[in-house]
Amino acid sequence: MTTQPLGFTERMWVCQRGIQIAGAVAETEHTSSGKIALMFPGQGSQQVGMGAGLHQAYPSARATFEEANDVLGYDLSTLCFDGPHDQLMRTDFCQPAVLTTSVAAWRVANDHGLIADMAMGHSLGEYAALVASGNLDFATALRLVVERGRATEEVATRVPGQMAALLGASDEEAEALCREAGDDVWPANYNCPGQIVASGGRRGIDRLVEIARTHGFKTRILDIEGAFHSSVMAPAADRLRETLAGVGFTTPSMPFLSATTAAIEAGAERVRTLLAQQLTAPVRFTQSVRTAMDLGVDQFVECGPRKVLVGLVRRIRSDADVCHIGAPDDIPTIVALAQARANARGISDRR
Repeated sequence: MTTQPLGFTERMWVCQRGIQIAGAVAETEHTSSGKIALMFPGQGSQQVGMGAGLHQAYPSARATFEEANDVLGYDLSTLCFDGPHDQLMRTDFCQPAVLTTSVAAWRVANDHGLIADMAMGHSLGEYAALVASGNLDFATALRLVVERGRATEEVATRVPGQMAALLGASDEEAEALCREAGDDVWPANYNCPGQIVASGGRRGIDRLVEIARTHGFKTRILDIEGAFHSSVMAPAADRLRETLAGVGFTTPSMPFLSATTAAIEAGAERVRTLLAQQLTAPVRFTQSVRTAMDLGVDQFVECGPRKVLVGLVRRIRSDADVCHIGAPDDIPTIVALAQARANARGISDRR
């Protein structure tokens, strides 16, 4: 995998923050520095009722849902809050729904003083991470997600596929099982140790399940119709690439950690490339969490409908500090974290 050279402004931005980045290296101390990483979940985290409490309690959340309604041209708020369930599960509806709920949660956390040091996401969640990091405005992210959903849905309808979780297998074992299953099966999500998701054609995934069982591994077929994060999605990636070519990106306010490369990434052209590549490349979430920890992150905050990534991080590192914001009941934890970090940074600044 190659990286594109960064411009002078981007290199200065990187160096000022002491970050190691794909394509450029700056010195950084790998010590616990009290950094916070925002995390945003992907498709599969949706549920009826998501965002309703935040919408009712906080103006910034209401404004987020109202903006989404205007951009999309339909009542996304009612779909998120009341369903119906079957419609919310559809790719073309759930993707903007998850994005909107996640951005609303982040904005509420920000309103309560939470200042993060980097943003990352799982698959679809990277669009919310790009909004939080300042690379994309919310309306643009919504339009991109709609196009992404349509493109992937079209491929999934034309080329039937499915996904299965391999439970208990190491990364190397999962990769070997996929190779044994055939050239139409690929590792798609490195979620956490012992949980690798494979993607491919239906027959290929059926073969994988049988082969995995003969080797003593448990499997679970996911309720997803499509070979996401595999080469099957190449036509969708091409279509999205054309859309991305006309999209403007803004100067980020914090680093964006890509789950495609498990590295900090910057620069409009580089981000465009990764968003298209993301559709055919595996999600390297485990590696991304470890990169964040190497860069000094000791607190992960998931912003989204429900706790999904929190559990994965704990399985990557059992003593990791994690929390979630998705409802008003989560606010006291966010306020306490924001205050503790503000106090710690104040002490550090006085030294």
